[in-house]
Amino acid sequence: MKFENLGIIEPILKALKHENYIEPTSIQVKAIPLILKRNDVLGSAQTGTGKTAAFAVPILQHLYLDQHRKTNPHKIRSLIITPTRELAIQIAESFSTYGKYTGIKNTVVFGGVKQGAQTHALRKGVDILVATPGRLLDLMNQGFISLKDVEYFVLDEADRMLDMGFINDIRKIIAKLPVKRQSLFFSATMPDSIVELSRKILNNPVKVDVSPISSTAETIRQYLYYTNKKDKKDLLIHILQDEKIDQALLFSRTKHGADKIARHLKKYKIKSAAIHGDKAQNNRQKVLAQFKEGELRVLVATDIAARGIDIDKLKYVINYDIPNIAETYVHRIGRSGRAGEEGNAISLCEPEENAYIKDIEKLINLKIKIVKENPFPQTDKAMTQTEKKEWEKEKQRRKQEFFAARKLNGTDSSRFSR
Repeated sequence: MKFENLGIIEPILKALKHENYIEPTSIQVKAIPLILKRNDVLGSAQTGTGKTAAFAVPILQHLYLDQHRKTNPHKIRSLIITPTRELAIQIAESFSTYGKYTGIKNTVVFGGVKQGAQTHALRKGVDILVATPGRLLDLMNQGFISLKDVEYFVLDEADRMLDMGFINDIRKIIAKLPVKRQSLFFSATMPDSIVELSRKILNNPVKVDVSPISSTAETIRQYLYYTNKKDKKDLLIHILQDEKIDQALLFSRTKHGADKIARHLKKYKIKSAAIHGDKAQNNRQKVLAQFKEGELRVLVATDIAARGIDIDKLKYVINYDIPNIAETYVHRIGRSGRAGEEGNAISLCEPEENAYIKDIEKLINLKIKIVKENPFPQTDKAMTQTEKKEWEKEKQRRKQEFFAARKLNGTDSSRFSR
């Protein structure tokens, strides 16, 4: 199958050829014809399968062919909503790449930076707007953006959008869109919450399911170290003594944890940096650029911040914290072993995470290879459910005592609360 066989027009084919795009991926083969026929689509595909081109190419084609009937050029006719700044920038760059010979204009808006450059681009007029929810609503409220002309709407990474608490923002945005439109959902996972939301927004959608999330690429070798919580940092340094691991994307469960891991690695002269939602936009872009250029050996990221990170031929993914959702594991390790390349996934499991490993192995229908040459083997035992409940009660009791003491001493404790 070639892109020429999908009914794509010459200006876009020319851009694809310029980027050496020859054969479309499975999601592109299935989704592009459906979108060109103006179907609403609910698309599920793992990271690295080409989802962006699957919706960007047909939207560009629609807009290009519709230009002759538009009396007001460069109105926002397509809106793409995505959860993170990095992913928004990446999608906008893809539209620019695929549409370089069409004359279709796009811009991207996201928070964390001054809005001047973004509003200037909007005043000049754009056909396609890529946005994160918060900044979009802000600029709508200020009168810089109107959605009344939108004909093509995309909700990308829908699962993470809900995970990040954007559901109310999405509803506000949807309420401002024209009823008559083509709507597309693309997501790496399809939990019930996404399916339920799609029923409210999509009109008789066609479901496209490629590389189910329960599968991992055969080119990815998976390794598991059972260790103790207190030994994880030392085990990580031991693993990174292997010079073959020239570059790795390491996942941390929390932002605070990501920063701590990066600081620890730097103590051992391992070039590393953390990326997460609390980092300034310019810092995040700088760190990403350094990692892509090979200036950093380890990029420590949270799951949400890692969306939009697209590194060609990345060979190593390290799960410092095991995800409590099995599908997230599959999504993480899918960042290595792309396009037939070899990949390696290394997981460090503490006792409280043992149950997560069982869930993951059940989902992928595969036993992850346990590394027995481990200088920091797991010796501690996971707490029972009763012990966990007692520990939670104890933590709550200590917290109450702490705040009571602060109040007694005349210190406002509210700023210490979460």
